[in-house]
Amino acid sequence: MIIMPDLIDSSENVSVHGIFNWILLLFIFSVITAVGNFLGYHHPIEGSLIGMAILSFITLIGVWLERYVPLDISSILYISVIGIIVAFPGMPTSEFVLKYVSQIELLAIVTVFLAYVGIGMGKSWDEFKALGWRAIVITVLVIAATYYGAAIVAHIVLVLTGVPAV
Repeated sequence: MIIMPDLIDSSENVSVHGIFNWILLLFIFSVITAVGNFLGYHHPIEGSLIGMAILSFITLIGVWLERYVPLDISSILYISVIGIIVAFPGMPTSEFVLKYVSQIELLAIVTVFLAYVGIGMGKSWDEFKALGWRAIVITVLVIAATYYGAAIVAHIVLVLTGVPAV
């Protein structure tokens, strides 16, 4: 039986079965994202698939490092650092990675991710209802604050670098 890995539970044991589940999940996620990227943004599907394969490979390495490196570091940090390193100007991988990953629109990825989260929430609807209305208000406030905080930081950086506002 194939069970999709829980993206929130970091205690999952990385076995051959666990790795297979991650690969399967990332493959399905990549294909759906590539199709959405092609249909919604008219990027070539081949380039989108290659870009998603790069992102999926980086994700797998980050998850593996989180489980096997004896430091208490989140896989998100590993994934971010690996992504920065392979795309850093001057690295031999930079041109290739940037060429294909830049063809993937963020909204194509987010749409598929939110659908996956929605399915996960549907399976635990009783737990969600038990949180009550206060959790919903807090969630909305956290999301709004994160969005506005990121927008303010982006605006400040754009102003400091002299990039004209759109």
